[in-house]
Formats: sequence, C-alpha cells, structure tokens
Amino acid sequence: MTTGLEDDADATPAPRQLLVVEDDAALARTLSRSFERRGYQVRHAASLEAMQDLLASWLPDYAVVDLKLNGEASGLDCVTVLHASNPAMLIVVLTGFASIATAVEAIKLGAIQYLAKPSNTDDIEAAFAHIAGKAPLELTQRPTSIKNLEWERIHEMLAETDFNISETARRLGMHRRTLARKLEKQRIK
Repeated sequence: MTTGLEDDADATPAPRQLLVVEDDAALARTLSRSFERRGYQVRHAASLEAMQDLLASWLPDYAVVDLKLNGEASGLDCVTVLHASNPAMLIVVLTGFASIATAVEAIKLGAIQYLAKPSNTDDIEAAFAHIAGKAPLELTQRPTSIKNLEWERIHEMLAETDFNISETARRLGMHRRTLARKLEKQRIK
C-alpha cells in the first residue's frame, strides 16, 4: 500500500554547504577540495565583497573565515555579515596571528571557534562538531608560560593597531627591529 509519503531511510541527505573566505588562493583550493571529498558543497570568496555577492543567492550552513584578508575588510567584518545573514551558521575563524583579544571578538560577533593556522580539515570539522555537541572538549593541564603570555600580548596589540608593526612596537615600548625579530621567530603560516 502506497501512502504517498517518502520513506526517510531512502532519502539522500542534502550536501552540507560550506563557504571558505580566504584570500590565499592555494589554501582556499586545498580546503575546498578536502571538504568536497567529505561531502560538502563548497564555494570560495576572497574578500568581503565577493562573499556578499555569494550570499545574495546562496546561504551556507558552515563557513571558514580567514581573520586577515587583503584589503580594507577583515575576517571579523565577514563574521558579522555571515552571522547576520544566518545566526545558525557554524563559523570558524582561522588565523596566523592568534590572540586572545581577536578570539574573544570573533566569538562575540558570532563565530563558534577560533583556530590558529596551520589547521587542517580535521581540525575544522572537529570545531564544527564540538559546537554541535558531538565532540568532547579536551582540557589541558599545561600552565601558560611567560613566552606565551608575551606572544599573546604582542598579537593583541598587533590587532589593535591593525597589524602596524611600528605602532605596535611603540605601544609595547620596544624597538621596531626587536619586535620584527620576535615576529619572524614565531611566524605561523
């Protein structure tokens, strides 16, 4: 007897839709391919404007946003627009310049996680799953070192000065070359 209703067990799940906002074309291509192999429908935008153009006709469920984009807009601007377009969207921010200040700001604006580069597809999916309540949170017992505190303070000040090294050095009371050496030593790509 046919009821006219589709059997849910036979229904194919809709692909998860993911937006990658990244100005590094090679990284965007790598992330896109990796997520596509995992069953996501992926689109890429290299700027806030390109992202807004995509959002006019397409609304993703997930987004991966680079914090530092070329141009005037930052990843935080993108998070604001994405969250406003769909408050249920799961947004992960990636950055090579991790700091507590920008992490807190990203979360306040609607991101669910903030990951330091290099992060791979597994890390990003784990961030999506954790917020969705599917993954346990691991707590480390490692105390924060003085070097880590210094590093966080430097990056907090970099974010406040829009990544102006001379102004950051002035505000931290150190020579510009000293700051440049510290940044070169700790560079995260």
